[in-house]
Amino acid sequence: MDLFDALHTSSSGLNAQRLRMNLISANLANINTTRTREGGPYRRKEAVFAAQAATGAFGDMLAARSANNLPEVKVVEIINDKSSPRLQYDPGHPDADENGYVALPNINLMEEMVNMISATRSYEANITAVKAARDMALKALEIGRDR
Repeated sequence: MDLFDALHTSSSGLNAQRLRMNLISANLANINTTRTREGGPYRRKEAVFAAQAATGAFGDMLAARSANNLPEVKVVEIINDKSSPRLQYDPGHPDADENGYVALPNINLMEEMVNMISATRSYEANITAVKAARDMALKALEIGRDR
C-alpha cells in the first residue's frame, strides 16, 4: 500500500464518519418531532458501513490491488429505526390521540451522545492517519533532497 492508497482509505473513513455525525445530529435535532412529511413521528436514522474484506490468498489480494480495488469504508445504506414510537401523556398537545397520548420518536439522548463521541474519535483517528501519511511523504522528499 503506497501513501496515496493510505490517503484514499482514510478519506473514505472521514466521509463515512462525517455522514454518521450528520445523521446523529439530525436525530438529536428531531428528538421531539411528532409530525413529519411521511406522517407520524420522526424515525431515528443510522448509517450502515461496510468495508472491503481483506481475506483470501496473497495472490488474490495482489490482483485486487492491481485492479485498483482499494480498501475503503462505504456507506451501504441509511436505515430508519423500526421500533415503535415512545408514547407520552400530554392531552393538550395538538398531535395527541383520543386518549391524550403523543407519539414521540424513540431516540435515547445518551445513546446518541455516545454514538457522537464514537464517531468523533473515529474521525480523529482517520485525521491522524492522514497526517502520518503526509509526514511520511514529506520525510521521503527530505531524504531525496539531501542526496
